[in-house]
Amino acid sequence: MLLAGTVVADPETVIEDGAVVVDGDTIAAVGDADNLADRYPDHERREFGIVAPGAVGAHVHSVQSLGRGIADDAALLDWLNDHVLPMEAGLGAEGMRLAAELGYLECIESGVTTVIDHLSVHHAEEALEAAVASGIRARGGKVLMDTNAPDGLRQDTERALAESEGLIWNYHGADGGRIRYAVTPRFAVTCTDECLRGCRELADAYDGVRIHTHASENTDEIAVVEDRTGKRNVEYLHEVGLTGEDVILAHCVHTDEREREIIAETGTHVTHCPSSNMKLASGIAPVEDYLARGVTVALGSDGPPCNNTLDPFTELKQASLLAKVDGRDPTAVDAPTALRMATLNGARAAGFERVGALREGWRADVLGVDTDLTRATPLHDPIGHLVFAAHGDDVAFTMVDGAVLYDEAEGGHRTLDAERIRREANAFDVPGVDA
Repeated sequence: MLLAGTVVADPETVIEDGAVVVDGDTIAAVGDADNLADRYPDHERREFGIVAPGAVGAHVHSVQSLGRGIADDAALLDWLNDHVLPMEAGLGAEGMRLAAELGYLECIESGVTTVIDHLSVHHAEEALEAAVASGIRARGGKVLMDTNAPDGLRQDTERALAESEGLIWNYHGADGGRIRYAVTPRFAVTCTDECLRGCRELADAYDGVRIHTHASENTDEIAVVEDRTGKRNVEYLHEVGLTGEDVILAHCVHTDEREREIIAETGTHVTHCPSSNMKLASGIAPVEDYLARGVTVALGSDGPPCNNTLDPFTELKQASLLAKVDGRDPTAVDAPTALRMATLNGARAAGFERVGALREGWRADVLGVDTDLTRATPLHDPIGHLVFAAHGDDVAFTMVDGAVLYDEAEGGHRTLDAERIRREANAFDVPGVDA
């Protein structure tokens, strides 16, 4: 297939009248559209306003999708304890599968081709099966909670680690490596030392397994951890082994100088979730400081109950604007930087190689974006348009590993039954939500 249009190959490279040639699961060539059409005359040609790399949702909760809108205007710990955790505890296997399908449905049609997915304590295999079936590129894992957790979610430490290991055996490397595993303790508030150290040992035992958790999102959370451990959140996580190149820390809004040094020195990845942080009044993450220290900062949407969308273009715009809101530097997190966070940085955090840009020999994770729109007229800067004006609804075509997952012009979703999923989600009796 030859995908033609204005090609945004990476945050520094725009090819007017360009094209991306896909052979199998790989990008065979990127360059001038007419030249490539001559070189590949047998390839089906498709035309789009912009051809771009797929976005990486570097911190999402697909299984919270059935809870969209159930906990608006609440602080983090109230939001979690009064609404989201009871919902997760009440979801059976059927509900967890449907929630994940709904999350991936939104991701795919909005331009997310890779996710780092924070699942739940029970029925994580249902979400992982949904990821396999959907065609999305995913790193996900079951949640571990062995203290300070509600009934239905708190697990014995050994059992939680054993179940995690079983999921590694069954899903890590599935479908040619498109599905990979992350050991996923929820956060330090709900995990004992034994659990967190066990997570490190488990990740170390399997090549390519990562660790994904929340950290320093909210001042109340930090106070709870400090009261229990005598250390600030990131310092404590570092002590129990949850820092390093194989660790993704979501949020990191409230960190002090020593914690930022730890993150940078250990090569720990940070996922910035600007919409969630604003909605929950968690604060503004020091993204510019992290980037200046060489920290890989990716972008995530978090979960539908605190966003309320998995649209990556929302996060692109919010990440750039939020960095400028203090009035000091209008160049902070400029458009190319935001795009890098949503693509190459996200792929690096997720541990997927040759993902996040449109380059010869890289994985064919490609978007076709519609620009036949009033808010895309005139289109002077394609990168600026993607960051500041585009919406997930503008995505007309989504491809992962050379497989078309969504094609608006030819019926929409290819791998998921969108009509069934939406119908069942609307009818589903969500635990903890009044009818």
